[in-house]
Amino acid sequence: MHNQRASTFQQVTNEKLATLSRSRWYRFRVITYWTFTILLVFELAAGSLWNLLQIEWTRIQLNHLGYPLYYSYISGVWQIGGAAAIIAPRFPQLKEWAYAGSFFQFSGAVASHLLVGDGIAAWLPPLMFLMFVIASWALKPPDRRLPAAGPDPETRPLAWAVSIGILLVLFVVSYVTLPWVNAAMHARARDLGWIAR
Repeated sequence: MHNQRASTFQQVTNEKLATLSRSRWYRFRVITYWTFTILLVFELAAGSLWNLLQIEWTRIQLNHLGYPLYYSYISGVWQIGGAAAIIAPRFPQLKEWAYAGSFFQFSGAVASHLLVGDGIAAWLPPLMFLMFVIASWALKPPDRRLPAAGPDPETRPLAWAVSIGILLVLFVVSYVTLPWVNAAMHARARDLGWIAR
């Protein structure tokens, strides 16, 4: 009788510990996912704004890499779409396309800098954002993944409001910080030797 109680107690304790461990891992995963996702969406929102306004940094960088200036408009529009698709609830297939586009954007930036002979100071930032893309994609919660042949998971209306609010806040922060960013990027372009002034 005593052995049976001890065995039952041990089994219950093991189950509780396993549940607690899964719960902690799940919370850590969700926090890590949202951290990388917010950073990625912020970069896409800021990048789209920089490209569409063709700030000095964008013009200098495109010229340095040998891209035409109109590329900034194409990239800017796609970055807005990618940011919106990644942050919005539902549409898992559209999210996959947005992650793929972000992967191509940042890996293309790394390759472009490497091919023109730039040093680590030029290609490390896009490589970092490429890692954010991979981390965000890999850590997606089940409700943001492609379902395995079944109905779409339900989405609360608040999820849409939060996603839209986050995206708008990131655009506002990008716009408000634009004068500081423009000055900092001018100094960076000068330090990298891309401009003489």
